Amino acid sequence: MRLTGISTSNAMEAGFGAVWGEDPRYFRAPGEPVKSRIGHAIKMTFLDRNKSGSNMPAYARYIGVTGSNFLSNTWRPDSEATAGRASLRIVLGLLGRMSSNLFEEFWPDVKQRLSRK
Repeated sequence: MRLTGISTSNAMEAGFGAVWGEDPRYFRAPGEPVKSRIGHAIKMTFLDRNKSGSNMPAYARYIGVTGSNFLSNTWRPDSEATAGRASLRIVLGLLGRMSSNLFEEFWPDVKQRLSRK
């Protein structure tokens, strides 16, 4: 179930993002203080870069995450196919993206420190 939802979300985000010129990749902020890097990872959950490199709202992500979770109601059992459950999955999807951003932000530093020892 989860794999089909994530795949659908990613496909929708990629399709709409390509049309609107959004770049969904996460770009790290190395060299910044830890608090700023955490803020950057959180902020980039809701923003993408456009063709010129400026930040813009991640409209394709909003549509992909929201659309895929309501679309998945069609193949879920009735007990899980509610607007409330879909809304919860949307929040969890955005939190998952935020977690992924935080991992991408800090894992290279952690890995580098571990490899020195």
